[in-house]
Amino acid sequence: MNESHALITNDAVVLGILMMILAFVFVTSSSKKPGWKKFYTYVPSLLLCYFIPSLFTTFGVIDPEVSNLYFVASRFLLPASLVLLTLSIDLPGIMRLGPKAVVMFLTGTVGIVIGGPLAILAMSAINPEVVGGAGPDAVWRGMTTVAGSWIGGSANQTAMMEVFEVGSDLFSAMIAVDVIVANIWMAFLLYAAGRSASLDAWTGADVSAIEDVRRRVEEYRAQVARIPGLKDTMVVLATGFGVTGLAHFLADIIGPWIGENAPALEDFNLDSTFFWLVVIATTVGLILSYTRARELEGVGASRVGSALLYVLVATVGMRMNIRAVFDDPELFLVGMIWMSFHAGLLIIVGILIKAPVFFLAVGSQANVGGAASAPIVASAFSPALAPVGVLLAVFGYALGTYCAWICGQLMRLAAGG
Repeated sequence: MNESHALITNDAVVLGILMMILAFVFVTSSSKKPGWKKFYTYVPSLLLCYFIPSLFTTFGVIDPEVSNLYFVASRFLLPASLVLLTLSIDLPGIMRLGPKAVVMFLTGTVGIVIGGPLAILAMSAINPEVVGGAGPDAVWRGMTTVAGSWIGGSANQTAMMEVFEVGSDLFSAMIAVDVIVANIWMAFLLYAAGRSASLDAWTGADVSAIEDVRRRVEEYRAQVARIPGLKDTMVVLATGFGVTGLAHFLADIIGPWIGENAPALEDFNLDSTFFWLVVIATTVGLILSYTRARELEGVGASRVGSALLYVLVATVGMRMNIRAVFDDPELFLVGMIWMSFHAGLLIIVGILIKAPVFFLAVGSQANVGGAASAPIVASAFSPALAPVGVLLAVFGYALGTYCAWICGQLMRLAAGG
């Protein structure tokens, strides 16, 4: 384990802090006191669950580099959460959401692909040295790894590092750009989720299909709701973590087998165990939604799933150190310019086709954040919609390597390489 100068390095203590943060946010957001009610009118509670842990990292109280909490949350809690959130999902209703969700997702992908070279050209006009360098230390090469991460995920990021022969020091700097810029953008998306009703009214977006899915799920919950006993809670947990265990078991077989016997499929990231973990957990959850297991929603399946997801939110926020922006501000400025092109294209297309904010936010996060955070943004609108984020993120895994390679070639041309 890496040496750390953080005040607290014990994961048990860090987990306790994160849980107290979550409890504080939920207690205050439910308060009837005028001060808190006014505060949460403008600040979404989910945003605080994400932002407050980042302050502990920024001020050196905790260090995500020596913590295993994010790994545990993303590998154990996330798949269990996906299972429990999909138990009561109305899959036919999701299919009726229409093509706008896919259009916004692909718009986000295009925004990343063209945003990279445009960011290089923009920075070249301001300070050409920032996007200079030669050989393995050429900045455009490092940016290809960010493209891989923002379209697909860590597997795509590593693939780009190998394909474009990125230097180790530059790669480390780009990881920081990737994490910080992506998390700052996620904060904006969470804020937009809290203001989605007014934004959709302003653009004239048709949210009837989204509301229909949400209404149908809520009506079903009301029909089967009952006070849960200990047996019910244990069955809910057994279902979530039992499927998670099955998903890990199968993913540990399928991923390596594909890598060994069908290397051509590596371009689609089908050798990634995390990819199969998410896909299997979501698929089994959807299958269970057609069985009597769906009745577990009546004893709080989605509530438990949401609780697990909020723990993941806190660990994601813990990974953002705001001070890192000041270590190499020019590179972060390039990243912010890049993200602004992605965001701008999404907003323009969203307004033109009158897409709901939900499609913009989830379409973006399915690219930039992948399966680990797309359901977080989706659940900010409604827990019933979390699987939409996962399904779109799966597209990102398939597109990541190809689109990041195209983006890399465009950035090479923009940098004169």
